[in-house]
Formats: sequence, structure tokens, C-alpha cells
Amino acid sequence: MKNILVVGSSNADMVIRVPRIPKPGETVLGGEFTMAPGGKGANQAVAAARAGGHVTFVARVGDDVFGERALANFEADGIDTRFIFRTPDSPSGIALINVDGRGENSISVASGANALLSAGDIEKADEAFNAADIVLLQLETPMETVRAAAKKARDRGVPVILNPAPARPLDDDLLRLIAVLTPNEHEAEFLTGLPVRDESGARESAARLRARGVAAVVITLGERGAYASSPEFEGLVPAFKVDTVDTTAAGDVFNGALAVARAEKEPMNESLRFASAAAALSVTRPGAQPSAPARSEIGSFLAARPPSIGR
Repeated sequence: MKNILVVGSSNADMVIRVPRIPKPGETVLGGEFTMAPGGKGANQAVAAARAGGHVTFVARVGDDVFGERALANFEADGIDTRFIFRTPDSPSGIALINVDGRGENSISVASGANALLSAGDIEKADEAFNAADIVLLQLETPMETVRAAAKKARDRGVPVILNPAPARPLDDDLLRLIAVLTPNEHEAEFLTGLPVRDESGARESAARLRARGVAAVVITLGERGAYASSPEFEGLVPAFKVDTVDTTAAGDVFNGALAVARAEKEPMNESLRFASAAAALSVTRPGAQPSAPARSEIGSFLAARPPSIGR
């Protein structure tokens, strides 16, 4: 079992399923409310743990009921929580999520304790970096913290996957620290200024990002699949067709599973199939972390869909 180190955010997701996502100034009645653990870092940590990784999570949560619930949930998934720091002077992060009848969503986030995760916290987690086979990062925590984590990993020869979400400007010095960058089409367009509407656009955008120093780029294209540009593989791996219930955290599940596959030294195209299967399973279920599939489920899903069929 490979050691996956995730550094990132933890939120409490408050989800309302509505007939349609409200327009500005509009109130939509008839929703159903649920609450579940979320946050991009936490989602990816849980996804990686269920996909077969030994996960350590570096994060901050509030000294409140949401923080307590988050820690209990991580421990239930076997995640090492020694480097999840409690923050008494700030609440845990909160996400308000609307999900419509097609499974599409809109999300607003109050960062809370996530905004206080610091470069100093990265230093406190030195032991975890020393043991890591791969490090997985996102952008819901301060940029200086992301940079400190990427640099510490690179200094120790540990590859870094950066999921650049939510979209923020990234300089070349940071990009040169990244082994695999995983934007979706909107984030890729934000980072490169190039429209990403199809495989050709993804190819051009990935090439521009690699020219800035990233070793490999994987652009997720939703129901079309994922386009990879790397020294070992270049091309589109189609998505699996499933009945979508809720797309919340599908990208996070993809990244968590991808981290496990890359840590296990799977070829890039097989890593993408594994991650795509995990993401496909996740969208058939409601919620963020609750939707992440187990390793056995991913294996069964792939076994029923050999590479030549069912894609």
C-alpha cells in the first residue's frame, strides 16, 4: 500500500437538491437538504484512501462540531489525522451547494480554518513528507502553503500532483515543481487563455502548460473523458457512460484515485482509466465524500469494461 500525502481543505457541505439552480435574485422552493463532509482536500484524501492508498492528511479544522465530525470521518476511513490541526479562533470551512435535477451543481465556500493552514504547518508535517510516495495538492488553502508543500516534496524527490482548483494564477516557478497538473477544461482555459472545447483545444492547452515547466498535464473534460500530455502517453481516455445523479466531487474522486495509481507506478493511460472509473462510480451517488468508491468497486467496474469495449 503506497503512502499518499494530501495537503488541503476540509469543509462541511450543506447541500440542497433543487429543481433548478437559482438565478441571481431568484428563490427556488421544493429543495431537499442534506449535510455531508466535503472540501477538495478532504474529498481527495477520502477518495485516495478508499481507492487503496495509505493516506495522511494535512489540514486545519475549527474547534467546533464540524471539525469533530470531520476527524471522526477521516479516522473511519483509516486516514492518518496526526497533522490535522484544530483552530480555536476560526470555524471549520463551510460549503453551500445547490444540485439540480440533472446532477449539476453550484457551490459557495466560506474558507474558515482552511485559510489559516500555513507554511509552518507544512514544516510540522515533515515526517509525513519523508514517508510519502506522492503528494496531492489543490488551491483551497493559501498559495504560500501550496508552494511550501510542493517545494518540500520536490526537495525530497516526491512527485506532486496539483489539482488547480478553484482556478487561480500559477507562476512558472510553482509549475516547475509539479509532476502532474490536473485542471478541468475551465481551469485549463483560465491558465492558458486558450479555449478548451474539444480534444484539439485540450492538446494545445496542455502543450502550453508543459512548455511552462509542468512534467505532465491531465485535462479533465467531463463526460468526454480526460486528455493527457506526458512523456509516456499523449491522448484522450474516454469517460465511462453512467447514469448521473450528482457530479459534486467527481473531480476530487478522479484526483484521489489518480494519485493512488501514479504512486503504484501504473502507466499514465491505465492510471487515467482507474481514475475515470472511480469518478464514474461517484457521479451515480449523491454527496461528496459519501460518493467515493472502494477499491473493490473500482476493480469490479473495470473488469466489466475491458479497454476495447464499454467506453
